[in-house]
Amino acid sequence: MRIANLIDAFRPADGPPPETLRAFMFWCLKGALPILALAGLLSAGAGTLEVVTAILLGQVIDLALASDPKGFFVDNWLFLLGFAGFFMVLRPLLFGLSAAANSIVVGPNINPLVLSRLHRWTLGQSVTFFDDDFAGRIAQKQMQTARAVTDVTVETVNVVFFALASLIGSALLLTTIDWRVALMLLIWLGGYFALIVWFMPRVRKRSAARAGARAMVSGQVVDTITNIKTVKLFAHDDHEDRAALGAMHSFRDKALHFGRLAAGFRFSLMAIAGILPVLLIGGTVYLWSQGSATAGDITAAGAIAIRISQMTGWVSFTLMAMYSNVGEVEDGMRTLARRDRIKDAPNATPLGAGGPITFERVDFAYGRRAGGIQGVDLAIAEGEKLGIVGASGAGKSTLVALLLRLYDPERGRVRIGGRDIREVTQDSLRRHIGMVTQETAMFNRSARANILYGRPDASEDEMIEAARRAEAHEFITGLCDHAGRRGYDAHLGERGVKLSGGQRQRIALARAILKNAPILVLDEATSALDSEVEASIQTALERVMEGKTVIAIAHRLSTLARMDRIVVMQDGRIAEEGDHASLLAQNGLYARFWNRQSGGFIGMDDDVPDEEGANGIDAQVGDPAVDRVDAGA
Repeated sequence: MRIANLIDAFRPADGPPPETLRAFMFWCLKGALPILALAGLLSAGAGTLEVVTAILLGQVIDLALASDPKGFFVDNWLFLLGFAGFFMVLRPLLFGLSAAANSIVVGPNINPLVLSRLHRWTLGQSVTFFDDDFAGRIAQKQMQTARAVTDVTVETVNVVFFALASLIGSALLLTTIDWRVALMLLIWLGGYFALIVWFMPRVRKRSAARAGARAMVSGQVVDTITNIKTVKLFAHDDHEDRAALGAMHSFRDKALHFGRLAAGFRFSLMAIAGILPVLLIGGTVYLWSQGSATAGDITAAGAIAIRISQMTGWVSFTLMAMYSNVGEVEDGMRTLARRDRIKDAPNATPLGAGGPITFERVDFAYGRRAGGIQGVDLAIAEGEKLGIVGASGAGKSTLVALLLRLYDPERGRVRIGGRDIREVTQDSLRRHIGMVTQETAMFNRSARANILYGRPDASEDEMIEAARRAEAHEFITGLCDHAGRRGYDAHLGERGVKLSGGQRQRIALARAILKNAPILVLDEATSALDSEVEASIQTALERVMEGKTVIAIAHRLSTLARMDRIVVMQDGRIAEEGDHASLLAQNGLYARFWNRQSGGFIGMDDDVPDEEGANGIDAQVGDPAVDRVDAGA
């Protein structure tokens, strides 16, 4: 239907979301406001017809009382024809148009419009934004805020415009009967709005608290389910149950706090609504007894009084729901509208050809006083294969995160090809870097989709070839999911839970192979592979590394031995660097890592400091002879 497309449901937002409520609402709805205004006018027109209905009823009564019953239809056929046309044609048509505007144009389009804008904004947040919150809570806030904005918008169009037109029209009609009757309505409205003004801010505040508690329940439950294997392995079902129940108790308390206010609001509304018919009907009857009003006036005033009295409950409950939603919008806005982002510079341009990578006096401590890296100077030539080793917390992964510009240095700069990476677009930077990490990221999508994530426009043959080179093709062809999908069409489960660690890493490696970026980062890329599989893909890895600049944080030191140069990090600084042979000859930290073995892991000897005060497990060292076999040497 063409009218369904009057609002562009996926139109991008203009700029960042404001952090004040009114501006935030306009940001959410910008582009749809003219259509919303038109829908509001249709709703107001429908509300005006309610007043016309009362007028027509009053006129029918007056005509009936003033006419001879036998000649009533003959004498008044034209009026009666218009009366029938109003109720059978005009009223259904206008109400139908108003309903279509809400149900087809507004409702189905506003939610995706707001949700898509919030989601795009959230995707652009920095890694820190996601590190500081629950994934489930962030998702809940997006859905909650989009739904709340939609509900406020729909109810404003459907109820507020309708009610205001009805009230204004009713006041004007009552002035035609007697100004004193209209004054009664205005006095009553003053009391009604005073009640609204007292209750609504409290409803809004308690609703925001309830929404926050609800999001915490979602975050807690999602966090538990995401880590369900850890829960099972440590037999902590009871612990997680208590944590969830604690969040649920908090939500229940907030819901009861809100519910008590809602019950008081409802009682107050019913009490004040009962006053209006007494005022309007009683006042008009008194005027009739004084000869100042007709029986038709009594009917019209009575119809208006009963309609407004009934509408009072409907409108008030809607307003309470709207203010509840406003509270939820504010709650979501506080989470989602944060400017916790790494932005492209205004004049940023795409990163062109590669070149050497340089870290120039780089400091970064994640906003803390200690940790991260301090004063790192490192130059990596184009095409060089650099290995990085160090105990847990030494700063290895921080270097990689800064290279990818997941964070900006607190001091110093990172350059590629002589260009400060803050001067290039983030998308182009990350397209130049392929990465395989120890904690491989899998989507709950097909194996094909997960591999094609490296290069979505790749052909089927290219995708399968990448899987073969990563030693993944054979096990992928044997996959079958719960829906009966097989091979490359089989879905991998949330975060790839249906695969072993080694299988996940091989799919991640296939994805990096398919991406074919000029810079390759291997952050313990073979840590989940057994020796046999690792040996089988070493040749493939070597082929992939040809012609690329490689940064490898290796799990086994024998893998590092293949690098052109090795950097040893300690306490966020570069402690040693050189090739494998020269580092062994120095008889320093690297030599101790190589020679001193305790369970096959670096960082388990008291002589090897660990920044975090624990015996880190960052670089496994087995018997050198065994390692050489494992590495395929």
